[in-house]
Amino acid sequence: MASHVVMLPAAGSPQNRTDQAVLVRDGFSWPAFLVPPLWLLWHRLWAEGIIAILLMGAFSGLGEVAGMGAAGSLLGLLVSIYVGLEGQAMRIAALRRRGYRQWGVVEGGNADEAYMRYALEAGAEPDRPEPAVAIVPAETAGQRPARPAPSLGLIPYGRN
Repeated sequence: MASHVVMLPAAGSPQNRTDQAVLVRDGFSWPAFLVPPLWLLWHRLWAEGIIAILLMGAFSGLGEVAGMGAAGSLLGLLVSIYVGLEGQAMRIAALRRRGYRQWGVVEGGNADEAYMRYALEAGAEPDRPEPAVAIVPAETAGQRPARPAPSLGLIPYGRN
């Protein structure tokens, strides 16, 4: 079974958001590998599609100018491999830029089965309002606000 990332629009009622959910299959995309620019443009990733077209053209032109023959065109294969591997992540990033938020991950044999699983899970959880984002953290009386310990890289170091 494939896993699908569920992206919900930020605004609207919970029922409308459930109906407008976008499921993005997580994994390698063969259409994105075979025709990267068209796949990117189909999914409205305009900047990424134009960059893919320019890169593939530049690699092909570089191969002709440098006299590398087919090796220059094979450099375009790097773009295809990248878009095949990371195309779905680019879609998720574009949805986040458009205001969508990630609800979670569901598994399903295909998109319809994954959507049915999502609808069952979303219907089972109670409707709760979105928590308000605090601009200024609330302080407790007489206590200093907690600050995270400084860290270098992945290892957090405590205070002495």
